Amino acid sequence: MPPTQDMTSEPAAGLLDALQHEVAVFARRAEQTRLGGLGQVRNSMDRAAYLLLNRLDQEGPMGVKALAAGMGIDSSTVTRQVAPLVDGGLVKRASHPEDGRAVVLQLSPRGQARLDEVRSSRRQLMAQVTDGWSEDEREAFTTLLTRFNSALSARQSAHLIENPTDG
Repeated sequence: MPPTQDMTSEPAAGLLDALQHEVAVFARRAEQTRLGGLGQVRNSMDRAAYLLLNRLDQEGPMGVKALAAGMGIDSSTVTRQVAPLVDGGLVKRASHPEDGRAVVLQLSPRGQARLDEVRSSRRQLMAQVTDGWSEDEREAFTTLLTRFNSALSARQSAHLIENPTDG
């Protein structure tokens, strides 16, 4: 078996310190702006709402359990987060197409319009923030950030399997 690299030794520790610092700064900046985009749309949709609406848009109507599983959170959290979206007319409850007794959540026309507006605003913000970057740089950053997020998600999933009461 090959020896594992000691990630706490220099220079790896210094690089990992820099990485964790930049991730912390990124998280703070993202929360400060909520990556909210530009104009009046800025800061007008919280992260949970955006992620829920985006998932419903990408994957179509689904039940609370499927939505929760796909997002890596528990059903009670989804139920809590969806309630104001239903109240605000952004999400509607409908009968499951194959099992009329079951309920699915789906994006309403108002929710779709709102999501489109927020996406457009955030797209403009990303264009401004990465102005001067080449398309290759944008693609590389997106690829690495996706990989980073996937690794965090896998780690969280493994943690929940090992510690099911922590979810």
